[in-house]
Amino acid sequence: MATFLYRVGRTAFRRRRLVALLWAVILGAVGVGAATAPAAGDDGTSFMPGIEAQKAFDLIGERFPGSDANGASARIVFIAPDGEKVTASGYRAAIDRLVAEAADGPQVDSAVSPFRAHAVSEDASTAYATVTYQTKADDLTDVSKTALERAIDEARDAGLTVEAGGSALATQPAAGGSAEAIGIALAAVVLLITFGSLAAAGLPLLTAVIGVGISMCAILALGSTFGLNMTTGTLASMLGLAVGIDYALFVVSRYREERAGGHEPSEAAGRAAGTAGSAVVFAGLTVVIALAGLSVVGVPMLTKMGLCAAGAVVVAVVVALTLVPALLGMWPNAVLSRTERKRGALANPGDAPNGGTRWARFVLRRPVTVLLACVTGLGALALPATQLEMGMPGDEAKPTSTTERRAYDALADGFGPGFNGPLTIVVDAKGADAPKRAADAVAEAIGGTNGVVSVSPRQFNADGDTALFSAVPATAPNDETTKDLVHTIRAERADLEKDTGATFEVTGSTAMNIDVANALKDALVPYLTVIVLLALLLLMVVFRSLLVPVKAAFGFLLSVLAALGAVVAVFQWGWGAELLGVEQTGPIMSLMPIFLVGIVFGLAMDYEVFLVARMREAYVHGERPAQAVVSGFRHSARVVVAAAAIMIAVFSGFVGSGESMIKTIGFGLAVAVLFDAFVVRMALVPAVLALLGDAAWWLPRRLGKALPRVDVEGSGLISPPARPGSDPADGETRAREWVRT
Repeated sequence: MATFLYRVGRTAFRRRRLVALLWAVILGAVGVGAATAPAAGDDGTSFMPGIEAQKAFDLIGERFPGSDANGASARIVFIAPDGEKVTASGYRAAIDRLVAEAADGPQVDSAVSPFRAHAVSEDASTAYATVTYQTKADDLTDVSKTALERAIDEARDAGLTVEAGGSALATQPAAGGSAEAIGIALAAVVLLITFGSLAAAGLPLLTAVIGVGISMCAILALGSTFGLNMTTGTLASMLGLAVGIDYALFVVSRYREERAGGHEPSEAAGRAAGTAGSAVVFAGLTVVIALAGLSVVGVPMLTKMGLCAAGAVVVAVVVALTLVPALLGMWPNAVLSRTERKRGALANPGDAPNGGTRWARFVLRRPVTVLLACVTGLGALALPATQLEMGMPGDEAKPTSTTERRAYDALADGFGPGFNGPLTIVVDAKGADAPKRAADAVAEAIGGTNGVVSVSPRQFNADGDTALFSAVPATAPNDETTKDLVHTIRAERADLEKDTGATFEVTGSTAMNIDVANALKDALVPYLTVIVLLALLLLMVVFRSLLVPVKAAFGFLLSVLAALGAVVAVFQWGWGAELLGVEQTGPIMSLMPIFLVGIVFGLAMDYEVFLVARMREAYVHGERPAQAVVSGFRHSARVVVAAAAIMIAVFSGFVGSGESMIKTIGFGLAVAVLFDAFVVRMALVPAVLALLGDAAWWLPRRLGKALPRVDVEGSGLISPPARPGSDPADGETRAREWVRT
């Protein structure tokens, strides 16, 4: 591996103009493809096949042809001034005009007046009209949206407060933008402090932006083919930028180190690609495993996001191995500081102590204390995770500056908290002798269930064998009581089917969110099992050790649980929520825990590979275990800290997003990297290795023969002075001897 990547690095350095031209051509080609590709439409894939709520949606589409259970809709809410009523003649006329104009709009299927649908609150202060469309929200044209917005503005001119909920006019989260700009600016500051050179700081930023540009343009170009969109690419943008900077950072740092050893620029670039590049390949592979593993969850959208992000990571790895050496070839001395350029090369630091060595020796002197402090501290932070409640935040989680949030609050005030999350019941009465009587019996039984405020009139399909009606709960959509109510209604199915011959299914956004949360909880353990086993096998190959991969997985579990605890404390309990601009606390988005687990696992293995690879390199070249830990920190600690600071900066930039999902993910990833890099990898790892000694690098002889030998340490490139234990394989021999004694 190291020898092959050494050749790649030297070739890219020597053929730098050709390599740079090839990347420019690739960027231009995908850019043109993105600009000319048709807009991505709905690919017809179910959100989560197999759950009851989704089956009910599919049944509605089958039995009610021409209707679309997922079609766009707008709920226009009218609020009269204090002390007045929407039924007043002037306000009523304005509402009727809006409904008439909306009904005549393009792509509109129907518009129902609140006075015909009895959609007026008891005190007549609030009313709503429902506008349904023939297509999904993503397929609505700007003309359709503008027509509705114009009608709403005219109603406001009459003195009414008018807000719009539903999917038709909902604002869509945008990927990138100011969040990425903030992250890039903070990353630039970290890089400048780390390298002391504008060129060295700018090169990782430049290559990362090029990599993200290629990835995002490719996603847009393939959007119509695979059903991808900008939301799908949010994770790819976030991770691609973060790992792109980090991977380039490690290659540039190793290049400077090789120049410090007196090597010529081309040789230094080759050695950097062969050593740091090997770590980049395996670190990237662990991230790809974690992201591709999201496909086992069974959520098509999550699968697409994971695979797109995995593709962005692959691009970042290839850029770091080819474009970075090519740019180093164009400006071989520019990445050195001004003082270093005057000397022509870095002064070889040799064994001179630095901050990394001092910290490592501090931990090695008191490993038990440090280990207990890490485990206790992260364990305490993880405690709130035991109270994790999952759901899918809707309009109630949006800022009050949005019309969707104001419409949600107005409906809850006027019609009760459960009105915003009605349950849709689809009754399949094909097997009943009297379908309409059977449907009425089902509706009557559900309407009498404790916790149901009201049920709507039944709506039958053309064949008369399937009915639809809604049931309004007494509690809010994300309330635990509402979840219990859904389970209670479903528990009545067997008896009702026996009595009436008809069966039913419960769906709607509330039931869908409940089913998704349950399905994701069930998928979390298999997902964890798959990625942990694959990553343990990969790390076993990289480090040729049995205990180091296990220690890496244990540290990951600590950091991810602590991060989940922090997310619960802020976004569910509201601790410090105001500081982050969180206006509404509540259940954590159902996708968040599995997202966090997958992404943080990949990033945690990144730091493990980058840091421990240098320790392994020192150990197999003859250093004792404690000294190998110090050597690893001497060479890698500063760069790992900088890489983690960059990750935190990039992810923190997304905390400023107005979209609840992106804000939560950005915060969760930022604190997870903070815990994993600065607590687990910088403190827990050296403490555990100090306690294990030679045993840390022990590998059973038979397992060692079965595993492929990969030269990650670059032993084929580096020839240290002859001394006992200098053979890379001798490290395993010493570990076995230690175990025998």
